[in-house]
Amino acid sequence: MRRASYAERPSAALPGAVVWTKTAAPAARGAAGTPVVSAVLPDGCMDLLWTEGRLFVAGPDTHAYRPGTGETGESGRHVGIRFAPGTAPALLGAPAHELRDQRVELTDLWRAAEVRRLTARVDAADDPMAALEAVAGERAADRPPPDPLLAEVVRSLNAGRGVAETADAAGIGARQLHRRALPAFGYGPKTLARVLRLQRALALARSGLPYADTAAAAGYADQAHLARDVKELTGMRLSELLR
Repeated sequence: MRRASYAERPSAALPGAVVWTKTAAPAARGAAGTPVVSAVLPDGCMDLLWTEGRLFVAGPDTHAYRPGTGETGESGRHVGIRFAPGTAPALLGAPAHELRDQRVELTDLWRAAEVRRLTARVDAADDPMAALEAVAGERAADRPPPDPLLAEVVRSLNAGRGVAETADAAGIGARQLHRRALPAFGYGPKTLARVLRLQRALALARSGLPYADTAAAAGYADQAHLARDVKELTGMRLSELLR
C-alpha cells in the first residue's frame, strides 16, 4: 500500500518561496463510502503545482479547500511551489483576486503550447521538484519583481498590527491599500490579516501551547474568539485540525 509522505525546502531560486512534494496515500472512506480527503487551509499564498501530465495553479483561499477526487492524479504525487504572499501574480501574470478560491489549469494563464512543453519537461525529470523550481525561476527572471511594499504589508499584518496602522506605515490610505491588496493577495488586508493570524495560531497550538495562551499570543481577544475564527475559516474545530 502506498504511504503518505510530505517534504519541503526553501526555494533557492525564488525568494520567500517553498518547494514541496507530497505523495498521498489511498483515501480513507467515510461511512457512505465516499473518499475522505485532507483540507488545504488558507495561508495567504498561491501555489504552482505539478502532478504527472498536468500543471495548474492554486489561487488564494478564503476558507479550507477540499480537493475533489479528480484532482489527485493517478500517481498520487504532487510537487508544488508555494509563493510568498503577494509574489505569485507578478510571475503568473494574473491578478490574485481572479483566482481566489479556485484551482485553474496553467493553460488558462499561459500559452497552451508553452504549458505542454513545460509539463513534458517536468514529467520527464528525475527530480520534478528541481524541474518545477527551474521553470518558475526562469519565468520570474523575465517578469517584473513584486512590489516591495507588499512584503512590508505582510510583515506588518503578520506582526499583529491593524489595517489602519499598516496603511499609515506604508504611506498610503486604507482604501488605496485595499485596492492594491486585491490583485496581490486575492482579498483585502483585513482578510489577509485574519488568515495570517490563523496560521500563527496553528503553529503555536501545534507546538503544545495551551489554547488560551495560543489565543493571546496570536492576537485573538480570547479563546472563544480563536475557536470561532478557526471554525469559520476551516470548517473544523481546533482540536480536529491538530489531530
